[in-house]
Amino acid sequence: MSALDPQPAASALVLFSGGQDSATCLAWALERYVRVETVGFDYGQRHAVEMQARLAVRDGMRATLPQWADRLGEDHVVDLTGYGAIAESALTADRAMEMDARGLPTTFVPGRNLVFLSVAAALADRRGLEVMVGGMCETDFSGYPDCRRETIDAMERALSLGLDQPVRIETPLMALTKADTWALAHRIGGEPLVELILEASHTCYRGDRAHRHAWGYGCGDCPACELRARGHAEWVAA
Repeated sequence: MSALDPQPAASALVLFSGGQDSATCLAWALERYVRVETVGFDYGQRHAVEMQARLAVRDGMRATLPQWADRLGEDHVVDLTGYGAIAESALTADRAMEMDARGLPTTFVPGRNLVFLSVAAALADRRGLEVMVGGMCETDFSGYPDCRRETIDAMERALSLGLDQPVRIETPLMALTKADTWALAHRIGGEPLVELILEASHTCYRGDRAHRHAWGYGCGDCPACELRARGHAEWVAA
């Protein structure tokens, strides 16, 4: 277990989907900040599993990391279904998961992280939360341009200008592989946290909770499952 001293005046808003990455980011934030809230977005995902996983992971986090349970504050859910209808993708409509004419996967939701960060920044401003934490990663990702550090840096600057105050976006997974992300979760919370992520978090694009693998639940052949499975196997092997 890690025992970092918290930053006394710091609070954080975690962009929280209920997947492996955001679950690890939530644990990372609880380790560091004395007040942590979460925000999720209903953007018309094809499967309600993701929204259900959020609650299971949040509840499990209190039991898994009891030393920081009192730091976990409110959860917020924002209705962005109108945006999801506009930014149609294989995650919001019945489309094949393949590469499009631009060389981007059809699971890419145009501008998703830009929208999420803008909405989260407004919420953080009103809630008095000083830091936003997101699970964006440019090492092991699905080719999404809004996951790159350059994009996040640009958003940080734009939001700081637009809100006329410093906006800080922490991305603890940005330079990590999926194997590194499993290792980070283990460092923070040991086997109990890894087990929570295996059992309660959800990553599969097809919303499959019927098939249990060594790395958790999922169909096993969508891009998200393949990435998660490969990372888990590399971490176990290491």
